[in-house]
Amino acid sequence: MTDVLIVGAGPAGLLLAGELRFAGVDTVVVERHAQRPGFCRGFNLNARALDLLARRGLAERLISEGWQVRHAAFSGLPVTLSLAGTHTDHPYSLGIPQTRVEEILEAQAIGLGADIRRGHELRALEQDSESVTATVATGDGEYRVRAAYLVGCDGGRSTVRKQAGIDFPGTEATRFSLLGDVEFAEPEALPFGATTGPGGSVFVIPRPGYVRVITTDRQPPADKDTPVTLNQLETAVAYALGCHIELRAARWLTRFGNAARQAAEYVRGRVILAGDAAHIHPPAGAIGVNVALDDAFNLGWKLAATVRGTAPAHLLDSYHAERHTAGAHVLANTQAQVLLGEAGDRLGPLTDLLTRAAGHPAGNRAFAETITGLDTRYRMRPDANHPWLGRLAPDLALTTDDGCTRLAELLASGRGLLLDLTGGSAVLESAAGWADRVDLVTAACPDHPELHAILLRPDGHTAWLRTAGHGHADGLHQALQHWYGPAAPCDAASAEAFPS
Repeated sequence: MTDVLIVGAGPAGLLLAGELRFAGVDTVVVERHAQRPGFCRGFNLNARALDLLARRGLAERLISEGWQVRHAAFSGLPVTLSLAGTHTDHPYSLGIPQTRVEEILEAQAIGLGADIRRGHELRALEQDSESVTATVATGDGEYRVRAAYLVGCDGGRSTVRKQAGIDFPGTEATRFSLLGDVEFAEPEALPFGATTGPGGSVFVIPRPGYVRVITTDRQPPADKDTPVTLNQLETAVAYALGCHIELRAARWLTRFGNAARQAAEYVRGRVILAGDAAHIHPPAGAIGVNVALDDAFNLGWKLAATVRGTAPAHLLDSYHAERHTAGAHVLANTQAQVLLGEAGDRLGPLTDLLTRAAGHPAGNRAFAETITGLDTRYRMRPDANHPWLGRLAPDLALTTDDGCTRLAELLASGRGLLLDLTGGSAVLESAAGWADRVDLVTAACPDHPELHAILLRPDGHTAWLRTAGHGHADGLHQALQHWYGPAAPCDAASAEAFPS
C-alpha cells in the first residue's frame, strides 16, 4: 500500500515524486525499463521550466552544467525570438541533456524518500471510490499495489490512460521524420544546421562525439512502430540531398510524426495523467519536456493536499482546468509552427505578416512568451486585473529578520507563502488559521515599494496581492480558503482581525 503510485520515471514522474515527498506523501514510482535509456531524447530546458525548477532549488545546478542560448526555439518563421525583456528570471534556453535532468530529479526524489522501482511494468489497474489497485510485473512475477491515487506519467502510448478508459482525441500524423544520433564517415560531410537539396532538407545538430540528423521520412511503413534502420536514414538523406552521405555508429534511430492529441480528462476518479500521457504534439519548439515538468509542478502540491485531507473539494479538479487549457495552447502553438514550416505560396502572405509582427520588439516578445509558456496565467479567486495575479511571481529580492533572501528560496519547502511587506503584522495575524499550510513571513522588498503583501501558491503563482490601490481583506480570505481550505478552527476568530 502507498499514498500515490506513479507510473513512469521520466521528467514528469520524477519531479512529481519529489513534490509529493516534500509534503510527506508516501510515493512509489514504477518504471518498465530496468535502466535509463542509453540515448537522449531532448537537450532543452526553456525559461519557464527553469523558473519553476528554481522554486525548488533545482535550477542552479542544471544551469552550471548547461549552455545558455538567449533565444527561444521556434520553427516556421525566418526570425529569432529573443528572450531579452520577457517575464522571466532566466531569459535564455538551457542546453542540457534530458538524461542529466532526470538524474538530478531522481536523486532529489530518492533523497526525500521516494521508492523508485525500475524494471517494474504496470499491467492493469482497477479503481473504486477509495483507491486504485495496480498489477505490476517484474522479472520474478507479478504483485499488486493499492494506492489512494495513481498518476500516469508513462508517455504517449500510456497504459494508464488506456486502462482508465480516458479518450485521447486529436489528429493522426500525416507527415513523418527520421531522427538519428550517428557519426559521419567523413567528419565534415555536412555543416551544422539545415542543408537543402533537390529532394528536401537535412538538419544536423552537433552533439558531443556525434551528430543528430533529422530529415523527412518519405516512405514510412504501414506499422509506424517498425524500428528505423541506419540504411533507411542514409537513403532518406540521399533522397533529400541528391548525393550519398555515409553514416555509421548509430546510437539512436527513431521516427516521429506531427500527430496532436490531448486526453479528454486529466483526472478521472483516482487516476491522473501528466506529461506525454496527457498530450502529444509535434516536436516544434522543443517544448515537450518543459510542458511535462509544468504539469508535474502544478499537480504535486494539489495531489499532496488531497491525500493529506486538507484540500478543498475542487482543488484536484483545478489541475485539469489549468493544465488542460495550457496543453491545448501547446498543441495549437506546435501545429501552427508545422503549418508555417510547410507554407507554400497560398500561405505566403500569412507568413509575411507574422514575420513582420515578430520583427517588432513587442511582437517578438509576445511570440517568445507564448511559445515558451511564459505567458501562463491561471484564473484566481477572487479574480482581478493586476498583471501579476495568476502568473508566476518574479524572484523578488527580499530582506527578512534573518538577512537577505529571495522569493524562490522561501518557496523551496513546497509550501504556500504569504509575505507581509509593510513591516506590520495585521496581514499575517489574519492568516494565522492557515499557518499549518502556508508560511507567514514578514519581509522588505525595496525593488517594489508599491507592493504591500502577496500570497503565493506552492507552485509560485500569485493567488492574491495588495498594493496601495489593489487588494482587500476579504480577497485574502477568499484566496486562502479557495486554495487551502478553511482556517484551522482554533484560529478562525483571528481571521476577523484584518482591517479593511
